[in-house]
Amino acid sequence: MRRPKLRDWPVIQQLRGEDPWGLGRAARSARTEEVHARTDDADRVVPSVCPFCAVGCAQRIHVKDEQVVHVDGDADSPISRGRLCARGSSTGELVTGPARERRVKYRRPHGTEWETLDLDTAMDMIADRVIATRRETWEDTDEQGRTLHRTMGIGSLGGAALDNEENYLIKKLFTALGVVQVENQARI
Repeated sequence: MRRPKLRDWPVIQQLRGEDPWGLGRAARSARTEEVHARTDDADRVVPSVCPFCAVGCAQRIHVKDEQVVHVDGDADSPISRGRLCARGSSTGELVTGPARERRVKYRRPHGTEWETLDLDTAMDMIADRVIATRRETWEDTDEQGRTLHRTMGIGSLGGAALDNEENYLIKKLFTALGVVQVENQARI
């Protein structure tokens, strides 16, 4: 890195130039002239919704070379008007953070170690368990013969990080399966 010459210092430019108050050109250095927003280099901007709560604040995801480079609020959103809370501002870290697990991890019953599974195997395991539990715990009627069509062997406790659409789909899926114990952490 080159060492700046005395004449390049903003205070010298301010005193010698036409900007004695330091509000214009005198306040800018060569380094300042080189700086630009990282959003300027984005290949595209993808509209999205904040994943942290059910409010549904709109976000703009700036992508360069298929990597997230910045996340900001969408000013056209009637909900957040371009603002993000502290959690919403950390969406980029949620997606790009080095600690994010990108593989399916599974620990067998009574196991002490995690193993990596491929997604298809994990999805098949979940589906098999849901079908078996539903079959084993299905209740057609109660003691008085009233129709129930339910299972009490499956329950769902959703997280507040799910948005409205995800919660709606979960409720719809579990209701279709006959699950009646469906709750959300945000409501508790």
